[in-house]
Amino acid sequence: MQQYHGWADAGFGAVADTFARNFDDFPELGSAVTVFADGRKVVELWGGIADERTGRPWAQDTVVPVFSCAKGLVAVCAHLLAQQGRLDLDAPVSRYWPEFARHGKEAVTCRMVLGHRAGIPALDAVLSFDEIAAWTPVVRAIEEQRPIWEPGTAHEYHGHVLGFLIGEVVRRITGLTPGAYFREAVGDPLGLSAWIGLPDSELGRVARLVEAEGRRPMPGPEHLLTRIVTMNGALVFPGLDEPHGWNDPALHAVELPGAGAVASATGLAGLYAAAVTGIDGGERLLSPDTVTDAVRELSSGQGFLGFDLGARWGSGVLLDSPAFRPLFGARSFGNDGAGGQFAFGDDEFGAGFAYVANRMIGHGDARANRLITAVRESLDG
Repeated sequence: MQQYHGWADAGFGAVADTFARNFDDFPELGSAVTVFADGRKVVELWGGIADERTGRPWAQDTVVPVFSCAKGLVAVCAHLLAQQGRLDLDAPVSRYWPEFARHGKEAVTCRMVLGHRAGIPALDAVLSFDEIAAWTPVVRAIEEQRPIWEPGTAHEYHGHVLGFLIGEVVRRITGLTPGAYFREAVGDPLGLSAWIGLPDSELGRVARLVEAEGRRPMPGPEHLLTRIVTMNGALVFPGLDEPHGWNDPALHAVELPGAGAVASATGLAGLYAAAVTGIDGGERLLSPDTVTDAVRELSSGQGFLGFDLGARWGSGVLLDSPAFRPLFGARSFGNDGAGGQFAFGDDEFGAGFAYVANRMIGHGDARANRLITAVRESLDG
């Protein structure tokens, strides 16, 4: 078995065993898993290689791009603002962002956006990388965008648009972009290694992504799925080592709130633990009523593109999805990221979980699922 570092409390040995077996059973390179139970860290494991070019080992403080796990950070921010009475998720977006109410978007609510039901999964505007990094051009493009279906009547994954749209609402309410608000309200107070827009001071900790063989290629550039994932080609995917690919430090520094977080397993697990129980005796971020609101199913089944991967969506969060990401039950909520990253929390079980890796296999691959099963068995035992 692959040697790993870290520890697991008594009763969580099955998680450590599963983590080790993942290195034997999959083309794992480097990875980490962290689990909190009732606000206390009970598992923190890491192993393998962070940078295949240099042989740099994965360390306790290694971080890695976690793609759409970023939506979890944005969702927690939105639900915090709703809990504080500063944001009504069922009010029109235009209440907070008047210029949004154009071209058939007048009745679009934040809830529709968080449930991938707003009808704007991609933008017609073709923006450059620098324009995306500047934020305001994306905001203007969203204002001018026409929905491609009647908002609220269908769903499809709003890959990057969800983050920018909810992120602009956060900015209108707080005066801070979502990455800055997350750090001020959550990340810095809790000391979490999770960022939307990575500071230069953290670049030395970043693991280098690699593609596993046999990953399914993206369809052509005009396909809606490709446009959703790449923002019409401005963001290279997979193309990890190309300019503006996901190993490019310039990309790490940009606020891409839909799919551009960089985090450690402990940072992500700590976020969800803080949300559902609080950490080390601290108050929980999200009340039981707020979690109840977040985990109400909004979307599932066949989407606008005709796909049904088995995912179930609440308000900005992935729910227990037995055919895609089997979690713990009705109170589980999280988000996964391209290549296999995953994090979630559950206040019924008092748990926060995260798995991250730098060998990208696929959405919903078995590495995290096996660890989640081991955690559930440990909690039940």
